[in-house]
Amino acid sequence: MTLRTRRFFGQFGLSVLFLLLLLGHVGGAYTFTLIAKFEAALYDMKTRLSADARMDDRVAIVDIDEKSLRELGRWPWPRDLTAKLTRNLFEQYGVAAIGYDIVFAEPDQSSGLPVLEQLARGPLAGETVFRAMLERMRPQLDYDGILADALQSGPAVLGFYFNYAQPPEIVGQLPEPALDCALLAQQGIEAHDAVGYNANLPRLQARAAGAAFFNMEADFDGVARRMPMIMRHDGRCYGSLSLITTGAGMGAQRLALQPGQGWLPPRLDLDGLLVPLDRAGRALVPYRQAHAYPYIPATDVIHGRTPVALLEGRIVLIGSTAPGIMDLRVTPVSRILPGVEIHANLIAGMLDDTVKWQPVNSTLLEVLVIAALGLALAALLPLVSPLWAALATLAFSALLGAGNLYAWQGLHAQLPLAAPLLAVWGLFVLNMSYGFFVEARSKAQITRLFGQYIPPELVDEMAKDPARYSLRGESRVMTVLFSDIRDFTSISEGLEAAQLAEMLNVYLSAMTRVIQETRGTIDKYIGDAIMAFWGAPMSDEHHARDGVLAALAMQEALVELNPRLEARGWPAVRIGVGVNTGRMSVGNMGSEFRMAYTVMADAVNLASRLEGLTKQYGVGVLAGEATRAACPDILFQIVDRVRVKGKDVPVAIYEPLGIAAELSAERRAEAEGFEAAFADYQAQRWDDAEIKLMELGRANPRKLYQVYLDRVTHFRFNPPAADWDGVFTFTTK
Repeated sequence: MTLRTRRFFGQFGLSVLFLLLLLGHVGGAYTFTLIAKFEAALYDMKTRLSADARMDDRVAIVDIDEKSLRELGRWPWPRDLTAKLTRNLFEQYGVAAIGYDIVFAEPDQSSGLPVLEQLARGPLAGETVFRAMLERMRPQLDYDGILADALQSGPAVLGFYFNYAQPPEIVGQLPEPALDCALLAQQGIEAHDAVGYNANLPRLQARAAGAAFFNMEADFDGVARRMPMIMRHDGRCYGSLSLITTGAGMGAQRLALQPGQGWLPPRLDLDGLLVPLDRAGRALVPYRQAHAYPYIPATDVIHGRTPVALLEGRIVLIGSTAPGIMDLRVTPVSRILPGVEIHANLIAGMLDDTVKWQPVNSTLLEVLVIAALGLALAALLPLVSPLWAALATLAFSALLGAGNLYAWQGLHAQLPLAAPLLAVWGLFVLNMSYGFFVEARSKAQITRLFGQYIPPELVDEMAKDPARYSLRGESRVMTVLFSDIRDFTSISEGLEAAQLAEMLNVYLSAMTRVIQETRGTIDKYIGDAIMAFWGAPMSDEHHARDGVLAALAMQEALVELNPRLEARGWPAVRIGVGVNTGRMSVGNMGSEFRMAYTVMADAVNLASRLEGLTKQYGVGVLAGEATRAACPDILFQIVDRVRVKGKDVPVAIYEPLGIAAELSAERRAEAEGFEAAFADYQAQRWDDAEIKLMELGRANPRKLYQVYLDRVTHFRFNPPAADWDGVFTFTTK
């Protein structure tokens, strides 16, 4: 067998293995997140490219916006206002239907009627004049009754939502089911099964033309691409707000299910309008460009200031864009889109018959496409030059893209594209890279220089441009971390030397893994202590953030590590971590006998001091001011302003709590509470500080709060000097 033949079969064999690996993902044997993300990105791109930017004259959104709240008061409004809004829409503006993206689950008591009724039953029970006056006033004060009457002015569809909380929450009254669940089951559709609901008052539900859920959902990446059209509760199936409101606006008489045929999935049949469903009873949202529907302030409708032409004959959705009550969603056309506009897009798509559908056997189609194109390329690429290989790859990619776009635009069909494209380009890259199995000399050099400090994946990245990296000293702004085991002396005294060494190996391996996962460089191990830094040898513009997240992750890793240690008869471990950012000298330093790649600077010393201070305050992690300033998305809590040993200039020290957007409201409130207590302490308002600290301690006993309570007690009886700057001076490391 010639070398050329061996090379052909080698490349062809590797190509087939690659295709089989890709087909495993397509067939559902496993999931490559990258491919799923790529597919989602391609879907979003197609959505944006095809999104209609024209204003739709069939759907309008009556907006409970900031202007309406300024004029009419905060939400929820008294329901006589909502009734007036409803009546005006039907009687003055002649809208086709109203869908409420809100729920009226609780009785409206804002008129004071319940209080008057209680008086009539109690202290004024014998006052016939009072009771007669109450009966005359009741119709004007019964706001729920006023709204119920207004709902009869036209086809009004109330909104409600299903929930999945345990124990189930059951509030209000559900409407009649929209569809027989047995029909869905016959077509293999398993709609989401809710355990509870928050629905409308029975008296409102009885007067409305219908009601529908406004639940929404997002894909794995948080983007809302498809919405449930049918949901199930207690064996009954209910329709979505967009579906039922569209039917009300059309005056539709029936909702049926059309069985799937061939590649076509089952479709809801709303008097001739067909809505394709997936196996979960959901529909792909046919997005227009953001804000393609008129937003009309609710207050303008209530006061009759809106031109009739803007609303007449339209299907109207009532929702909100006011901060605090709006429902914002991430969508393919906008990172911030009010949820009510998603309902509007679905309504418009149903009216246009542009709701996208995905073939029932899309997986089989994808497998056939990958197998056909993949095998053709696998046989062709080893035989042609790189130029012709590139041209063939481009041609196959263009063929895939053109066919997919035709299906999307011409047939309103969503066909998978990511895996077929990756098959084409993956085969090209694989064949062009064949034969390069031995690592380049530059990579070996980088590995020799830095392999003991940094994770292998960074060595690979550095090897792409080795000229940029060396061991020579240089000055950089970086972040350094020190960690230490608390009470390590007592731990070591309780273990034999071999056990202690084994325990340290387990602990240091777990902590090193965390540091390397955040692109950190291990400087050294000092017994049980770890020194690491970020920003060298590879530049890292987020070095401060990576260092802080590593410190927090080290604390979290102990939650999993300690049970493993205790299971082997070893004591649990607690650590303190100090993190600081600043300009440092980094490079190979030492003597003629031994060199080490390390960092030196005053900022490094401060990080070491911060690690030592963690036990003084009972916190797991402390960070310096520069680190905090470089991490805008991480929430820090002030801990103190101190002078550490060896430094005259005071510094503020902070406890990082985590990424702000991911923290609970309770944790943020606790941090704000301590910030307020610390401000009182700095201002020598001892009583105010003590009250706040005691409240914090009752809710969450922490050494930090007790430290300040002890200081307050001390300063109350031993006031600081008149020039006290609020800084605490430490005389030990």
